[in-house]
Amino acid sequence: MARATFRFHGELGDLLPRQWRRREIVHVFNEPASVKDRIEAHGVPHTEVALIEIGGAPAGFSRLLRNGDRVGVYPAAAGLDAPLALRPPYPRGRFVLDQHLGRLAAYLRLLGLDCLHRASFPDEEVAAVAVEEGRVLLSRDRQLLMRRAVVHGGFVHATDPKAQVSEVLRRFPAPERLAPFTRCLSCNGVLRPAAREDVEDRLQADTRRYYAEFRECPDCRRVYWDGSHVRRMRPWVDAWLAG
Repeated sequence: MARATFRFHGELGDLLPRQWRRREIVHVFNEPASVKDRIEAHGVPHTEVALIEIGGAPAGFSRLLRNGDRVGVYPAAAGLDAPLALRPPYPRGRFVLDQHLGRLAAYLRLLGLDCLHRASFPDEEVAAVAVEEGRVLLSRDRQLLMRRAVVHGGFVHATDPKAQVSEVLRRFPAPERLAPFTRCLSCNGVLRPAAREDVEDRLQADTRRYYAEFRECPDCRRVYWDGSHVRRMRPWVDAWLAG
């Protein structure tokens, strides 16, 4: 049996059992073992790691651990300029969310970001979509993020959906893709202007009376207008955009 010492930095500690947080962990393993597998053996998905140092030198996921190695693991949110890239640049403004993050998906769409989500979305399909369409997979399920095929992913720490939005914007910034009120909150379609006569049969009487400008989702045909719901959401949008 071989032994290596691990230290998980920053918010990676939140993913560890309480007794392992903010301390060095002596890890016993069978050789050969990749550093990626041993990191995930501690409960930390590879998607959350931005930098690995072994003996003070940068290392990749495939590096085989040796007896006596000292391993430092740093989070993706650390703002580090990693000397060894562990993965290609993340897809900007493109996400797929597991079935438990529906409210977060709607809020990200509110900002104009491209977010795929379904109320029933099996894990294998979520992972496949992330890979095939080049999307960042967002989840609170660590096992889903540990799937070997997943390249870009993010564990969502917050439980409040509005706080989750701020967290995603910090970790995966794409300011050039932000375009509030341009996507369908229900299905992710890109809204287009609609003439009143084309949508009038889908409007309530008060809406027909007081509003003249409308947008329509070409995919699900949902109709949008700048009513009280938009006025209620604008402060949220302003706060998110302000960072």
